[in-house]
Formats: sequence, C-alpha cells, structure tokens
Amino acid sequence: MAEGEFALVGQHMEAALKMDLSTSGMHAGNEDAYALLADAAAEQRNQAALQKYAPLAEETATRIGHRLYMAKAHRAWGVAHTLAGDYRQAEARLQQSLDLFNSYPVPWQIGRTLFEMGELARAQANAEQAGDCYSRALRQFEELGAAPYAARTRVALENLGQV
Repeated sequence: MAEGEFALVGQHMEAALKMDLSTSGMHAGNEDAYALLADAAAEQRNQAALQKYAPLAEETATRIGHRLYMAKAHRAWGVAHTLAGDYRQAEARLQQSLDLFNSYPVPWQIGRTLFEMGELARAQANAEQAGDCYSRALRQFEELGAAPYAARTRVALENLGQV
C-alpha cells in the first residue's frame, strides 16, 4: 500500500469512527478501526499514524481483552520504536506480539511480525539475525501462498545477500 493509499484508508476509517452505529444495530466500538489503522500504519511505517493509532489500539484491546488486537498493537509499537531508534523497546514489543500470535497460531500474522523483527535486526546492522527472521517469515508466507509478502521478504533477504 503506497503512502497515498494509507491516506485514503485513513480518511475512510476516520469517517467510520465518526459514524453513529447505534441506530443500525452494529457494535459502536472503535476497537476494530483502531486495530486496522494501527496495523496499516505499521505496514506503511508511517510514524505519525503509529503515534496516533498504536496507543488507541492498545487501550481498546486492553479494555475489551482482545488478544489478537493486543498483538497487533504490540507490533505497531514495535515498528514505531524501530523507526525511532529505540531498539530495546522495539524488540520487547515485537516479541510480545510474536508470543501472542504464536499462542493461536496465526501464520500470516506470525510472518508479518517475524518480518518486522528482521527489519529491527537490519536496522541494528545484525545481518545474521535479520536473515534468520526474514527466512522464518518467508516460510510462513510460502506455506500460506501469500505471494506479495513472500516476494517482499525475498527482496529483504536478497538485500542482505542471503538468497
């Protein structure tokens, strides 16, 4: 998703947050929207959106006790911390995300989190660890047939000189 696409998704999600769903019989909570917005911001590495939506996603996931949304919030925070250069916090958040996703398991989410762990290791110039994380992510994506994510992960491995 390009940066402009995030803006478009963000506009639609922001509009949805303002809708009064109580008269339609739909659940009026914002937890779905916050989880989606934080997740999209993480995937796009959009620091401003991460700072806005990661706290909201975490707060609502905590309030309703939704473990999958909490895992997404941890991953969003992990990406935000990676981008900010706070690698210790990034590692802690990404590991929390991975632990939660592994408890279900949800292979695509595990793969996405492993990819972000690879990005964190790459940012720290740890090519060996980055390669391990990317390789593990690639296995998840290939098993699912998630071709775009597998291709992106192969590029990351190639950039490390490990393919």
